[in-house]
Amino acid sequence: MSNISRRGALRLTGGMAVLGTLALAGCGRGDDTAATASAKPVDSSPATGTVKVWAAQGDADVLDKVIKPFKAANPDLDLTFTLIPNAEYYTKLQSAIAAGKGPDVAQFFPESQVQFLDPSILQPVPDGLVDPNSFFESLWDAGVVKGVAYTVPWYAYTYALVYRADLAKKASVKAPTTWDEMVPFLKALQEAGAARGLGADIGWDIFNGQDVAMYAWQAGGSLLSAGGKWTLDTPAMVDALKFNASFFTSGAADTSGPTFLDAQPYFVAGKTATMITGPWVVGQLDTAAKKDGWAASNVATAPLPAGSSGSTSFSAGGSWGVLAGSGNADASWKLIRHIAKPSTQVAQYKAYSSLPAVISAWDDPAIADQPLLDAFLTQMKNTRAFPQVSTWQQVATRLGKEMEAVAKGTQTAEKAAARAQSYAESLGTGTG
Repeated sequence: MSNISRRGALRLTGGMAVLGTLALAGCGRGDDTAATASAKPVDSSPATGTVKVWAAQGDADVLDKVIKPFKAANPDLDLTFTLIPNAEYYTKLQSAIAAGKGPDVAQFFPESQVQFLDPSILQPVPDGLVDPNSFFESLWDAGVVKGVAYTVPWYAYTYALVYRADLAKKASVKAPTTWDEMVPFLKALQEAGAARGLGADIGWDIFNGQDVAMYAWQAGGSLLSAGGKWTLDTPAMVDALKFNASFFTSGAADTSGPTFLDAQPYFVAGKTATMITGPWVVGQLDTAAKKDGWAASNVATAPLPAGSSGSTSFSAGGSWGVLAGSGNADASWKLIRHIAKPSTQVAQYKAYSSLPAVISAWDDPAIADQPLLDAFLTQMKNTRAFPQVSTWQQVATRLGKEMEAVAKGTQTAEKAAARAQSYAESLGTGTG
């Protein structure tokens, strides 16, 4: 997949927990998960004028080349791209919007875009621009507030199991399908030669908080009530914290390593045998092993093991929106419509390994003929969006710290859930 900086870049963008908000969008989307505002449809005439696009460095680095067909078909359009470092992107975008100097089109991250989902900041997606049902549902959900869609999904990712198939074969075990099977599977891989069964994320930050959120969903919990109140001090959250801690207390994972940059070298060397991670890893393992075809011969993937309520994961990725202050909304939406085409998303995948947000694009041989991606497609169809409240990232970060204490045995899961609930309540949801 794309270079190893992606997870590091995501750690930066995802960690922007204390951003000032321009406007706070309401939580929840109502019953109509594919609703859009009543906006003027965008016709099929050529795009003209000037469109300024801002995006974070990473997946957008190749976009100017990917959309060459669009530029060729719209010769009277002056299209400019500004790429901004991930760590600075949202801050600079917010400042530009507040100063009335924002771009026409901006990239967002579905897992952390809620503060922008407001008509004072973004224009509603026009009627008929795209088919909401063509995208993974949770990614579309992430851009809809109170029945109004503000963003169009671009690329997608979620977490699944990536494990050493050679060691699993040696141990005569199959990928776990339930929580109860997880630790025995990891221990079996250790008996087959791995130093640790799992290379766990030990950042104890927002990404760990995202992990425990998906475990809570798998245990039948929710993070917010139907009325928009935090629901973290629950049996499901306690079960989620205990499940995560079991990796460490069983000896299948180590609280001291590997660190992020060591994750893949450890995996290739057999120091660890499993990762709970995103699809970008698949294409990076041959590089880590310094051998073409190493992953195909030694690695397998599987959906996440199911808790008492299933194997739900979270959805994340990239999306696009048109700013309320854009002087050329018509051409801006035409650009986004082109980016949302399956053919464009496949071209983006070929250029940067960004997996499509449009489901049908996964049928292209460039993706469909890669067995190691199958589990991620299965998992993407069983995902949820994170809470659409402006304080979620702060709460997730706190959950990550509470997870550390439970994993290291210095705090009970019950106490950690209570502390997380208290903290979340002190913050509120940032909505009226």
